[in-house]
Amino acid sequence: MADTLVARTGWALRSWWLVAGMWSRSLMSYRTSFYLMLLANAVVTFLDFGVLLLMFRHTDNLGGWTLPELGFLYGTSAFALAVANLLVGSIDGLGVRIRAGTLDTVLIRPAPALAQLCAERFSLRRLGRLVQAAAVLGWSLHALPVHWSAGRALMVAGLLVCGSVIFGSIYIGGATLQFWWGEAKELQNSVTYGGATLLQYPPTVFAKELVAATVFGIPLAFVNWLPALAILDKPDPLGLPEAFRYASPLAAALTVTAAGLAWRAGLRAYRGAGN
Repeated sequence: MADTLVARTGWALRSWWLVAGMWSRSLMSYRTSFYLMLLANAVVTFLDFGVLLLMFRHTDNLGGWTLPELGFLYGTSAFALAVANLLVGSIDGLGVRIRAGTLDTVLIRPAPALAQLCAERFSLRRLGRLVQAAAVLGWSLHALPVHWSAGRALMVAGLLVCGSVIFGSIYIGGATLQFWWGEAKELQNSVTYGGATLLQYPPTVFAKELVAATVFGIPLAFVNWLPALAILDKPDPLGLPEAFRYASPLAAALTVTAAGLAWRAGLRAYRGAGN
């Protein structure tokens, strides 16, 4: 069984790579347009961080967090969302295929449907958001008054990986709702993009009920809030056990499992377009 699972996973990854490569070659046929759109994407997304810069012209901290600390939250949140959007963001077009009756053509191909849909219309222009997030994160890591040990550095790396997995799972899980509700894309966007914006600000500025919902409901707090408390040595506004600060890998595993089960349920519920 383990060998079969490894083989199926490898084939899914190869299928994604082949479809993404096809779209990338198509996009790079117009290199000037690609570079201009990449630059525009990076500049536009930087405006989000510009809001924080303007805010800190009138204050020294926000909810007890300094600008470099908010830069860390912003960079990690934006980076995780950008990676997830780059790798699986195209899945939000599932509803269009269902309504147009073209999902059947994906299902009859000899490749995993999920891999095909995640790689469909793959766009390297989304790298602009990733580059901008990495730049802000790099600046914050340099500016933070933190003694960087091997453990803290490993936590940052794990945070970025687990956060990307959590956002990717939310993309897939939210898109799966479109099997039953064709307009679920907007709900998915409110959780992914809205959640990323939420995580760019410290948890101390929000009501405890909202923060608790990101821990025990949709596990957005595990993207960066909880790990950041350990990395930056900040108090927990909810007073949770310290183990929660190190539970991002577990949260990522649970969200992947939930997204996978939701996807399989959605495929079983799909009845086809009858063509």
